[in-house]
Amino acid sequence: MKIFKFVFLFVAMAASSLCAQDGPAMNVIVGDLDNPCGIAIQPETGAIFVSDSGASRIVKIVDGKVEPVITDFPVDIYGKGPKYNIGPLGLLFIDQNTLVVGGGDLIDGEEKLRVYDLKDAKLPIKADQMKTSSVLAAAGEEVKGEGNFYALAKTADAIYITCNGDDNKGWVAKAGFKGSDVASIERYLATKEATQIDAPVGVTISPRGELVIGQMGEITVPNDSLLTFYDANSKEMLLNLKTNLHDITALAYSNRGQLYALDFAWSDTKQGGLFQLLADGDGVKTKKIVALDKPTAMAFDADGSLYVTVIGEEKKGQLIKIQPGL
Repeated sequence: MKIFKFVFLFVAMAASSLCAQDGPAMNVIVGDLDNPCGIAIQPETGAIFVSDSGASRIVKIVDGKVEPVITDFPVDIYGKGPKYNIGPLGLLFIDQNTLVVGGGDLIDGEEKLRVYDLKDAKLPIKADQMKTSSVLAAAGEEVKGEGNFYALAKTADAIYITCNGDDNKGWVAKAGFKGSDVASIERYLATKEATQIDAPVGVTISPRGELVIGQMGEITVPNDSLLTFYDANSKEMLLNLKTNLHDITALAYSNRGQLYALDFAWSDTKQGGLFQLLADGDGVKTKKIVALDKPTAMAFDADGSLYVTVIGEEKKGQLIKIQPGL
């Protein structure tokens, strides 16, 4: 534990001077999105794919324009004052042509983890033209159905998926994969039991291979988000840190190995934005990099640029590009 804390401290503090005081250069790549909630960068091509969630589709960004890739997802509603239409959520490529999509478009227990083969596909395809899919259905009264597969991250042989169905368990699910074949999803890590805080949402894999979870907490309670590190194989909790952020929606390591979080800040969205997470003794402190209007997902590309989706005003969501340097 002490060694792990030292490594986290060293990596985090090393980049504290990387960000310009006035904030990084950034620009809007596309606008007029409807509750965008997921980003994936295609291997080999570097193409940006976005879950245009409220519009029931996944799109590809080509020369600053939106091209539909998968359409006609169902739509559900998430939130309590305000409420948002959502369809597809988390996106993840496991190879150049295999896209895994976390569903937010059905009721808990019927929500699907969908797998698509885009090789030679005549785009756009329909949401039901998937290679495979799986669900986490209820099992009696004690095991509730899972839904809102918000974010996805992968190791060499497994995909980890944050779920928001059973609030008493706070499951992170897991699906093994080999090549382009993805196994059925299964309940894996009960984060609510481990942390006593609700709602795992952001997920990433650390440079050392740990599973890193952003525990959102209650959207009506400010400053309750946690940053938690687990051994991905044993499920042992390694670190559990208060962040003082409101509602972490995404986590990502930059190409320099620095950890960043998006804070949606439901109770006061003016406080939301992109934050660098820095070790502070046995805890973590945050450094606000830039304010963002209801940010939902992010991904770094090969050259270190950061892409972020923000909901913004109704049907005025954006994909934002932040220049390399984080």
